[in-house]
Amino acid sequence: MRTAGPARTLRALSTTAVPAQRTGTAHVQPADVVAHAAPGPATAHETAREIAADVVSDAPAELRNRPVRIFKPTKSTMQSAKGKTKVWKMDWDVLPGAGRWTNPLIGWASSADYMQGTALQFRTKEEAIAFAERQGWEYMIEQPKPARIPPKNYANNYVHVPGRLRTHHTK
Repeated sequence: MRTAGPARTLRALSTTAVPAQRTGTAHVQPADVVAHAAPGPATAHETAREIAADVVSDAPAELRNRPVRIFKPTKSTMQSAKGKTKVWKMDWDVLPGAGRWTNPLIGWASSADYMQGTALQFRTKEEAIAFAERQGWEYMIEQPKPARIPPKNYANNYVHVPGRLRTHHTK
């Protein structure tokens, strides 16, 4: 007959509060807060929506209020399908004086701007705008250009055009 297994023991240990050594408050496991089994630490904000990302990122002040660009990416020229064009992306403007240099060993371009290659993806333009407004960022929206598909007709290769005879040189 089997008694409590290791999974039950671990679960029982994770839901119990262990008293802290220096403070008089009880220590709560992060997994319990996520599972709503225990309350989290007291904060001045009631919901996570009120806390801007730059507050917790510990980024320098000059990097915090940068304008963002919201755009719909274009189709890759290497593919005929429009696979990654159904989403909206958000990226940051290049920081002036970002300390760009060329790596002397390999020759790669380097930058001190840690947001240079970062982009966020959203399902809709409205989600991207709401996120930027919630973070307090200025944003610029680039509307996608409509795709222009020229009409193609195989029969036009054989249409009689009055006048001089068309010749096609193949070599």
